[in-house]
Amino acid sequence: MDIFDNTQENELLTEIAVAYYEHEQTQEEIAKRFGISRIKVGRLLKKARNEGIVEINVKYHPIFSSKIEQQFVNAFGIKRALIAVDHQDEEEQRRQVAALVTNYLSSMLKNGMTVAVGQGRNVAAVASHVGIFPEKQCKFICGIGGTLRDGELIDADHISRNLARKFNAASETLYAPAYVENRELKKAFLQNRVIKETIERASKADIALVGLGDMNENSYMVQLGWFTPQEVTNASINQGVIGEIAGYGFFDIQGQPVETVMNDRVIGLSIEELRNIPCVIAIASENTKSMAILGALRSGVIDIIATSASNARTVLNLQQQK
Repeated sequence: MDIFDNTQENELLTEIAVAYYEHEQTQEEIAKRFGISRIKVGRLLKKARNEGIVEINVKYHPIFSSKIEQQFVNAFGIKRALIAVDHQDEEEQRRQVAALVTNYLSSMLKNGMTVAVGQGRNVAAVASHVGIFPEKQCKFICGIGGTLRDGELIDADHISRNLARKFNAASETLYAPAYVENRELKKAFLQNRVIKETIERASKADIALVGLGDMNENSYMVQLGWFTPQEVTNASINQGVIGEIAGYGFFDIQGQPVETVMNDRVIGLSIEELRNIPCVIAIASENTKSMAILGALRSGVIDIIATSASNARTVLNLQQQK
């Protein structure tokens, strides 16, 4: 089929889809209008969905979302569960979850508050969310050092500055790299007065905004070059690590912290420092992270979890089994 025929077919698919989904015409009415069989109308509607001309999003009723949220509150003792509608596209799923976090943050942020900011794509999506933000006399402060990845602005400093611009607030940088090569270098950086005082201020924040990571050889920390696939595999198989909070706070399936060689290379808030922050919002939109979400919730560090509906259901099922 040539380009012209493809264009004609797409126009037909679009017309039929609009007639059926927007104008609520029956398949029989559409068949008569276009001079084709009702069976062919059904096939064309299916093709329109398969080719992305039609996207069907299931909007959960508030009662449905409230029911899942209440199950999370009962099971894990958290304050809130922000559950986004499922989406097949990973980037769109991330945006859906980020929208919920942004709305929640806007509603609870008050003048004088400090927000410790983590790194990663899920936290960055919150800062990138488009909307109208209320002006707040507050501060966003980096909870982990800086990192660089070509093409993706996922470091805490960029996210913190972006959030501060949206709320017309202040931002504070942690003047240290997120990753160093060994324990000695980490200790040396932490002896610096400016770095030490920034981390202390971040540890006293009112809110923390962090991501959750899972443990696999293609994890984001491996892609950044912080850890090797072998180190991640060893921590997973031999130490029972199933996830991390905020970049390097490793834990097992029961939520217990696990010390690994990787802990000695990252400069930022520890699990125990996060535990002392009144409201820790953890974000995990990817459908590979249900085990990590479960362990993080069991750790007692998380106050608000933001994820997808499919992740939420999986986590609740896993909680009943383990």
